[in-house]
Amino acid sequence: MNILKSVTSFGSLTILSRILGYFRDILIAIFIGTSAMADAFFVAFRLPNTFRRLFAEGTFNAAFIPIYTKLKLKNNSNNFTNLVFNFLLIILLFVTLVAEIFMGGFIYIISPGFYSDPEKFKLAIDLSRITFPFLFFVSLSSFFSAILNSNGKFAIAAGAPIILNIFLILSIFYAKLYDQSFVQTMALAVFFAGFFQIIILVICCREYFIPKINLIVKVTPQVKIFLKKLLPSIFSSGVMQINILVGTIIASFQSSAVSYLYYADRIYQLPLAISGIAIGTVVLPVLSKTILNNNKKEVFFIQNRSIELSVFLSAPAAVGIIVGAEQIISCLFGYGSFDNISIRNTANALIIFGFGLPAFSLLKLYSNFYFARGDTNFPFKVSVFTVLCNILISIFFFKKFGFLAIAAGTTISCWFAVVTYKYYLRKDKFHLSDKIFLERFSKILVCSLIMASLLYFQFFYFKDNFITDGVSKVFYLLFIVGDSIFVYFIFSVLFKAFSIKDFKLKNYK
Repeated sequence: MNILKSVTSFGSLTILSRILGYFRDILIAIFIGTSAMADAFFVAFRLPNTFRRLFAEGTFNAAFIPIYTKLKLKNNSNNFTNLVFNFLLIILLFVTLVAEIFMGGFIYIISPGFYSDPEKFKLAIDLSRITFPFLFFVSLSSFFSAILNSNGKFAIAAGAPIILNIFLILSIFYAKLYDQSFVQTMALAVFFAGFFQIIILVICCREYFIPKINLIVKVTPQVKIFLKKLLPSIFSSGVMQINILVGTIIASFQSSAVSYLYYADRIYQLPLAISGIAIGTVVLPVLSKTILNNNKKEVFFIQNRSIELSVFLSAPAAVGIIVGAEQIISCLFGYGSFDNISIRNTANALIIFGFGLPAFSLLKLYSNFYFARGDTNFPFKVSVFTVLCNILISIFFFKKFGFLAIAAGTTISCWFAVVTYKYYLRKDKFHLSDKIFLERFSKILVCSLIMASLLYFQFFYFKDNFITDGVSKVFYLLFIVGDSIFVYFIFSVLFKAFSIKDFKLKNYK
């Protein structure tokens, strides 16, 4: 198996989804900006979308794939798979029903600051009732995606979220064309996108699994192990999403803060899609099988190369975000209702997130090093520590720094988590950095600094071209980012900071 090829396949489709997501968010920024309606929609969208990211970006995989891989090697996975499917079906139906009935309480919990504005609070409740079934559809979609990933099929699972962005983009144009409510139309688009996504994945997965609905679930020993690992993995694998949700709760007390953080989050999620999510998703089933084969040398090799690839991608992305945050926000969102204050505030949040990008990426990998061994308890403990740090930092500094304290809390807490993982991985002898990684790591940092210098010079030289409301500034941004990335890769080749052949695993199928 070629890990780099699988990461590229998964990552390119994820990137396409994120690009469509940016186009969607540009349209939202133009038509509703950072208004009260935008805040209400983002909260309604964030509730089910947080669970989507929790399940789709590692949580379900972490609990399911190691057990499924072990049973698949013994040709005994179908019964376990069907039992898990029916368990999820029952739980998700119950959660969706409860949420629909008590949606007012849910919104008060995640956005207590909205309660002082009855109109915004009611709008958030109405929109959330429409969008919440997306949780049901997308969680089941993640189940089928995990089966496909376990069988080396990453492209279909990565491409499924594209449906959501296509539906949302079409809904915005529809609302504009027929003079309908933007937020109501987008909420309906979320619902139908989830429905079509699950249909497509069920069809694509029929070669490996055809579900048989049975509302009486038999709890076998394997299902007990799965359930025991699922809850800790929800918390540990989804620590970034939990931090974002915590940030939304606190940000609801400041006008437009939810929107500033949402738009900043959209930017750093693009490189994170490859440097953390794609690599972590591809590496988990590979590591699970390699650990079962008891090949410690190859386990360490895979771990080091995956960390190396993550740093190789996240380091230049981080310096690019830090150096050009305001220009990036201006080019992507600075039109229509998205004014200069919105640009400046969102850019300040993005800079802080930029410092945390390498940590966000490494968290996806380090937690998977434990998940591949069937251990969800230690990542759970690290995640509890991370979330508590985030809450304390955000609340303590919120009065003085506002929404920037929330961005700082997320970044600082995730770096604490990375350091904790690194220490215990070495202590438990689950991971040791090899000489090749240490050499390449230093070269990657040098190449990133060269790229940062070039970016800084170009943004300064062309600064007058970004002071405009026209789309011409986008072309300057593409030119500057494009030639800087080219220079980064050229120096990486000259310094031998990266090797493609290291990612071809002959023993994995």
